[in-house]
Amino acid sequence: MHIELAKTAGFCFGVKRAVETVYEQIRCHEDRKIYTYGPIIHNEEVIKDLRKQGVQVLHSEEDIQKIEDGVVVIRSHGVSRRIYDLLEEKNLTCIDATCPFVKKIHRIVDEESRKGSYIVIIGNGSHPEVEGIRGWAGEQASVIQTAEEAERFQVPETGRKVCIVAQTTFNYNKFKDLVEIIDKKGYDIIVLNTICNATKERQEEACRIAGRVDAMVVIGDRRSSNTQKLFEICKNECLNTYYIQTLDDLDMNQLRSVETVGITAGASTPNIIIEEVQRLCQN
Repeated sequence: MHIELAKTAGFCFGVKRAVETVYEQIRCHEDRKIYTYGPIIHNEEVIKDLRKQGVQVLHSEEDIQKIEDGVVVIRSHGVSRRIYDLLEEKNLTCIDATCPFVKKIHRIVDEESRKGSYIVIIGNGSHPEVEGIRGWAGEQASVIQTAEEAERFQVPETGRKVCIVAQTTFNYNKFKDLVEIIDKKGYDIIVLNTICNATKERQEEACRIAGRVDAMVVIGDRRSSNTQKLFEICKNECLNTYYIQTLDDLDMNQLRSVETVGITAGASTPNIIIEEVQRLCQN
């Protein structure tokens, strides 16, 4: 069996930086409780290891209100302005591990909303990254994920500028399609393609590999938005595409009759899991 491993598979810059930040805080503050606001990344294996080392995940403002001391690391997906304000009110040590590319979107929507622009976020409204961006966009903002939502979209006030940004892990081709639908409405729009280059490159490479192999394995947490997008892209190119979280999920019987297998992984997938899957396929 020939294995083709995507060069872009595994931790992206923002995820690697966030995970390393938490481990650094564990080393630097042995005498203090370490928290993350939300899971630091969408990977259960990483979260389990951090939990073993005493790191606790805060899931809500109510959770923040309950603690009196400690170090709170902001997740890679970022959070709303309200969370920063609350941490300051509580006088808790805040370590910001927000991905710099996500942070850039926060600045954009903050500035544009202050100028009076209506903000449109292309992405999954229930994803923590989008929830965080929404929390910097002011009152006048909408989240659009589908063509139907784009068709229904209307700016409440005529003559108002519209600023369009994207979730960093959104499918690039879908983003272009949704922008085109909104553009046809005749609004005065500014479009900022904030999809991370690493995401775009990962999706393009996965598409190329899936198009030339007999089977494709996509590794990543079920909650990982960028991994789900990779699976969709690969499935369109290769019917024998399998989505797994860990080595235990891989059924080698499904790959026995194939000659070529492609492997890619989401931005929150540790290298150790990718290497385990690659070794099993090679044996």
